[in-house]
Amino acid sequence: MFYLLISVILSIAILVYFRIADRFNIIDKPNERSSHNSVTIRGGGIIFLIAIIIAGFVYPIYLIPVLGAAIIGTISFLDDRMTLSSRIRIVFHLVAVSLLFYFLNLFVIIPWWAVICVYIITIGIINAYNFMDGINGITGLYSIVVLSGLQYVNLYQHSFVEADTIWLPIISCLVFLYFNFRKTARCFAGDVGSVTMAFWIILLLAKLILKTENYSYILFLSVYGVDAVFTIAHRLLLKQNIFDAHRLHFYQILANDRKIPHLLVSLVYAILQLAIVALIIFSDFSFFTLVALVLTPLVLIYITLKPKLMLKGSTA
Repeated sequence: MFYLLISVILSIAILVYFRIADRFNIIDKPNERSSHNSVTIRGGGIIFLIAIIIAGFVYPIYLIPVLGAAIIGTISFLDDRMTLSSRIRIVFHLVAVSLLFYFLNLFVIIPWWAVICVYIITIGIINAYNFMDGINGITGLYSIVVLSGLQYVNLYQHSFVEADTIWLPIISCLVFLYFNFRKTARCFAGDVGSVTMAFWIILLLAKLILKTENYSYILFLSVYGVDAVFTIAHRLLLKQNIFDAHRLHFYQILANDRKIPHLLVSLVYAILQLAIVALIIFSDFSFFTLVALVLTPLVLIYITLKPKLMLKGSTA
């Protein structure tokens, strides 16, 4: 009954948001860099933040990271509404991540230089997750796969968080996908959705890794990671500003250059990550063996297929 109630609350919340977005023109207009061709409401992923806030009220022990999610989600929502300076965004990101680190006690348990490295990695993951949110269904499906893998580990292998801190974000993804996993989506997640979800997934992964001391779980983000990191490297080789909008991600090449349906591309990414999650959960391989087994084929796919799939002259 509780989960049904949450589903109803989130469904009502997103429908109310649609009316607000219509009223204040919070929309995504297609341009030459877009992977869509119709005006669509932006920021539907605000229900991810609502689900996380509800989890914070149910389990007050998580109020500090929930506050961090609210801070990073709010600044991302404002950035959806009005493009903000990267300097402003990074300040709020640092504040939110600092709250996360305080909650995880990282300032005490790891040396200062490691804290700096983890700051860079964390903010990099958040932004990479945001960059990957470019076609219908990809953020919702991918997030469900990662969250479901974390929940399986939590329930059947290593209990590391209260189950509802994962169930509620999963429910929010399902509600969101009802409106987003369509040929013509009714809404996009927006920065508020992808950034907030990335923040919460990092919290969950960090808690799991700290409990088990098993770094293999970071590979739960390997498909996104390879696409994001190698696309950044590609753009640097092209001497492009990596913070400008573009269509050079592998998934964008598939959807835009090769005209493969968005929903199919999103499904492929999700299924591929699901297979990797299953490998990590059910195998006894060491960390370095898993890294080799997972990253080698992903990297080879990227560097061999992407050049062949790109249309001639496609560098933007």
